[in-house]
Amino acid sequence: MKKVLFALLALPFTQTIAAAQGDAAAGKAYWDREAPRATACRNCHGNNGEGSFGPDLAGRGLNTAQVMRAVREPWGIMPAFVESQLSEKDAADLAAYFASLQKPAAPGKWRFEVPANASPGQRTALTVGCAQCHGPTMNGPRNNMGAVNENFAYFANLVYNHTTAMTPHRASLGQAGTNLDMGNYNRDRVTNGQLNQVFFWLRDELGFRPPLAGGWAGKGEQGAQGITYTLNVANNGLKDKGLTGENVTVTLIIPKDATVVAATGTGYQGTSTANNNTTTATWKLAKLAAKDSERITITLSKAGTQADNLRGNIRWEKPSPKAGGTDAPQAINGAPL
Repeated sequence: MKKVLFALLALPFTQTIAAAQGDAAAGKAYWDREAPRATACRNCHGNNGEGSFGPDLAGRGLNTAQVMRAVREPWGIMPAFVESQLSEKDAADLAAYFASLQKPAAPGKWRFEVPANASPGQRTALTVGCAQCHGPTMNGPRNNMGAVNENFAYFANLVYNHTTAMTPHRASLGQAGTNLDMGNYNRDRVTNGQLNQVFFWLRDELGFRPPLAGGWAGKGEQGAQGITYTLNVANNGLKDKGLTGENVTVTLIIPKDATVVAATGTGYQGTSTANNNTTTATWKLAKLAAKDSERITITLSKAGTQADNLRGNIRWEKPSPKAGGTDAPQAINGAPL
């Protein structure tokens, strides 16, 4: 009986020691993982922990407690991450992974440098880290804001209270899933004034983006003529509030050596072949308002491969960036194989 009692009392201590030791391979898997389960640490700390916008972590001898403190109570600009994003076990694994790496001779460069002609909003977005993760034109946040076409207070809530505000934001748009890749920013480290600069740059200079997306309805279905894929092109904005995309073009890149046997959907334009021998199928839609969608099907003579798969993008003419130029298209990922 005494042995059993001792074993039970010792169990938490044993688990703590095991967690503190960590698993370098598991830490690397955490570090390298992609969306939707990614905290994107690499964007600020470098692909191999060599440092970038954030400090270098490789070979610094960090222990579990130090990693936990850094992610729960950051002392710099970094947002704070919660248990569901990074647990004590994750911290132990990361500490073991960092210990397995060689300390760099010097920290790496920023992922994105500040352009010489950057506007105040873009400069702030890059120097407080927003654009280091979201990219120089912040397409992800612009999609989120275009979905609801909301004000600064709404935007600030998503930044300062991201881990509690993002799930209801998604729910309002009818989106499932609770995975979060960003933590909660501290108002004392990224001030309201700085965030205002970022917001007005996104809204008044670049402009919010209509949240257009293309989703495959499962794998292709093999038939007598070939294999048929179904694509749902939708505007995922909040009905009667999100931005409308106008003059929308959907383009699918056809795998090499495959031909289009048949296609359906509003505004189908047929196929064309570019100088590089890439064949594309194109649809043109007058507009897609929030919660509108179009069903497209395409039948190919043969299926694609992992390296050369059916994929594409969605472009729109309006709303266009207010600063001029054209906006990056929304990618359509490869069809399920």
